[in-house]
Amino acid sequence: MKIAIGYELIYDCPQLTPMLLTLSVHFTRASDIIAPDYLITNPVIPIRPYRDSFGNWCSRIVAPRGRLTLSAQGVVRDTGVPDRSISQARQTPVEQLPDDTLVYLLGSRYCETDRLSEIAWQLFENAPTGWAHVQAICDYVNRHIEFGYQHARFTKTAWEAFQERTGVCRDYAHLAITLCRCMNIPARYCTGYLGDIGMPPPYGPMDFAGWFEAYLDGNWYTFDARNNIPRIGRILIARGRDAADVPISCSFGPNTLISFKVFTDQLADAGSA
Repeated sequence: MKIAIGYELIYDCPQLTPMLLTLSVHFTRASDIIAPDYLITNPVIPIRPYRDSFGNWCSRIVAPRGRLTLSAQGVVRDTGVPDRSISQARQTPVEQLPDDTLVYLLGSRYCETDRLSEIAWQLFENAPTGWAHVQAICDYVNRHIEFGYQHARFTKTAWEAFQERTGVCRDYAHLAITLCRCMNIPARYCTGYLGDIGMPPPYGPMDFAGWFEAYLDGNWYTFDARNNIPRIGRILIARGRDAADVPISCSFGPNTLISFKVFTDQLADAGSA
């Protein structure tokens, strides 16, 4: 399966504005890239690539005064197979966890483990361990939060999503991540493309998606508390402790996002009708 991906973001800046961008397909999908998703700017400005501390491919720019369009179009090869479900995957005791997973047990900007720990143990202390434990958390979060773009707020934390019971995909992910961490399961935030491949209509507006990965039995596995079913065509852009580590843009000056478009579409196979 081939999937066309891309975006167009238009910013208006009243002055020269340094920006960090996290928009490139993750290096773990490098072998799947058919047409690279090169960042294009209009007007043309210098772009300096770098790798952040989580291994994500990022870019540095200085936006000029006025309007700036950032865009990319790429094609990625995908298996067409839904997210893996490994029901026998076991939870790893904390003392046996690899050192590099420990940061994903700790509280972070949007994941307040200190505020939700007691609640998590009340809810999930008697849940089955391993894969079933994480799935029980996803089931709870999926039922607990009502989805709606009108509920989006970039400052909303897991605790606030729990209290308000509303949110968008990142809020589902943040709450599930926090509950996993409270139950001693490392969990990390993911952002990327997720279209409607294999899903029945009607389709909502396209956006970058948020989900998470949990560490079980020596591997990181994908979970999605918002959709809560295995999905096809998930294309990772970046991972971090929470959304604060992987914003699509981080600006160091005033700006207005004028337009925001994202697309991900399955391409017809050559020779098909």
